[in-house]
Amino acid sequence: MEVSFEKDALVQKDHDHLWHAMRRHVEGTSPMIGVSGEGAWFTDVDGNKYLDGVSGLWCLNIGHGQEEVVQAAAEQMRKLSYFPLTMSHAPAIELSAKISELLGAPYTTFFANSGSEANESAFKLARQYHIQNGNPGKYKFISRYRAYHGSTLGALSATAQANRRVKYDPGMPGFLHVVPPYSYRSLFGDDAEKSDLIAAEMIDQMITWEGSETVAAVIMEPFISGGGVIVPSPKYLQRVSEICKKHDVLLIIDEVVSGFGRTGKMFGFMHSEGVQPDIVTMAKGLTSGYLPLGATAVSSKIYEKFKEQGADNHFRHISTYGGHPAACAVALKNIEIIERERIVDRVAELGESILGTLKGLIEHPNVGEVRHAGFLYGIEMVKDKESKEPAADEMMNKIVGRCKEKGLIIGRNGDTVPGFNNVLIIAPPLTSTEEDLRFVVETVSSVLFEVN
Repeated sequence: MEVSFEKDALVQKDHDHLWHAMRRHVEGTSPMIGVSGEGAWFTDVDGNKYLDGVSGLWCLNIGHGQEEVVQAAAEQMRKLSYFPLTMSHAPAIELSAKISELLGAPYTTFFANSGSEANESAFKLARQYHIQNGNPGKYKFISRYRAYHGSTLGALSATAQANRRVKYDPGMPGFLHVVPPYSYRSLFGDDAEKSDLIAAEMIDQMITWEGSETVAAVIMEPFISGGGVIVPSPKYLQRVSEICKKHDVLLIIDEVVSGFGRTGKMFGFMHSEGVQPDIVTMAKGLTSGYLPLGATAVSSKIYEKFKEQGADNHFRHISTYGGHPAACAVALKNIEIIERERIVDRVAELGESILGTLKGLIEHPNVGEVRHAGFLYGIEMVKDKESKEPAADEMMNKIVGRCKEKGLIIGRNGDTVPGFNNVLIIAPPLTSTEEDLRFVVETVSSVLFEVN
C-alpha cells in the first residue's frame, strides 16, 4: 500500500511539473519511471525489468552499476568539487591527452556538456580558424539529409531531419545539405559502393558550385545513427576526406553515437583506412552516460592558428560545467574499463556472431534491409519489398510496444523524415552478456513474425 501511494504521488508530480524530451502529451498516460539498473537491465517503479536495447539514448556503453566509475566520481568530488577550465585541473589534462592517444594523432580538446554543444564549438572553431588562416569567406557547413547533429540552433541547422525542425526554422544561415550514402533508397543504381561514391561526389559538386572559398567544413557521422542507421561503404568516407583536402575544407566527424566502441572500433571513422579528421566531436559513450560531458578535439594544424597573438585570436567561448572534474574522472575510468575489458574487440566479435543473426530477418516479408556496425543495428521495415514503401506508424508502434511487453526496449527513428520513420534501432550496452544479446535477437525475431 505504501509503495502504491508513493508511486501515485510520483506520477502526479511528473504530470504536474516534468516536461519530457520527445514525448507527446497524452492526458491520462504515465511515463515509464526507472528506479534501478544493473548491467544491460533496468527496473521500473512497478518492479518490471527491461533490457535496455538502445543504451538509454545510445550512451550507456558500459551498462549500469559500474562501481569503479561511481567511486571515481565520488573521490574526485571529495578532492576538488568544481574547477573551471578558464584554468586547469588534472582530470581534464589527463583526459585530453588520452583522447589524443585514442585518436592516433595530436589533438587539443575543448570540453562541453553534450554532443550538441560539442558540435556548436566545432562550428565556431572552424569559422574562426579560416578567418585567422586568411580565408574570411569560409563560413558554410555541409551536412547530409537524415543526419542529426544536435538540438541547439546551430546544431539543429546542421541536422537535416525535417520533422526535428518543424516550427523551429528558419535555422542559422550557411548550413547546406546533400544526399546521404543511402544505397537502399539510392537513385544511382544497385551497386552500393558505386552509389555511395556518387553521393560523395555530390559533396565535391556542392563545394564547387557554392565556391570553395565559402565552405568552411563538412560535418558527418561515420554512420548515420538516429536518421535510420545508414552504413556507407568504407570508401565513402575516404573519398569525402580527399574532397575536403582538395578544397581546403575541414572534415568534422561527429562521433557522439559511434565513438568509444559502439561500432567495433574505438571510433567509427577508423573503419575507413587513412582518414584522420580535422575535428572530432564526442559525448555519450565518453562517460557512458554516468555524467554529462562533451568534447571537441581539434587537430594540431588547426590549433596552431589559435596560438597567434592578437586581441581576438583566442577562442572566445566558455562552458561553466564543460570539463567538470568529476565528469572527466568518470570518462577516464570509463575508458580504462573499455580498454581493460577489451570491449571494442568484444563488440566486433559479438556484433557479428550473436547480434549478426538479426541479418537473417531479411527473409521476413516486411524487412527491406538490415544495416549494422558492431552493436548498432537498424532494421528498415517496409509494406512490401518490391515497392519499398515504408511501413506505417501503426506497425512500427506495434513492434516497439510488443518488444516492451516482452521486456525489451528498442528504438525507432521517430521525428526524422516525414513518412520515413520506419527503421527499428537496436543498440544495447557494449557490456551486454551473450545471454542478453540472445534475448535481444530472439525477442525481436519473434515479435516481427507475431506482428506480421
